[in-house]
Amino acid sequence: MFSVKVDSTRCKGCQLCLHFCKPKVFSLSKEPNPLGHYPVIAERQEACSGCKACYLICPDCAVTVAREVG
Repeated sequence: MFSVKVDSTRCKGCQLCLHFCKPKVFSLSKEPNPLGHYPVIAERQEACSGCKACYLICPDCAVTVAREVG
């Protein structure tokens, strides 16, 4: 199982992670961040395969993926 986190203050809402995520972990937030952008949220973390495509494609380094220990 993996933990996916999005730093909503860094995310510009480009949606690259949303499009490159095959398991469809991400969705677009309905609330803007302090800069007025609509960031993505990791809504379906249980679907994450740990491929880290989202982490690699994010131009703002707003996404992190970590294996949960336990």
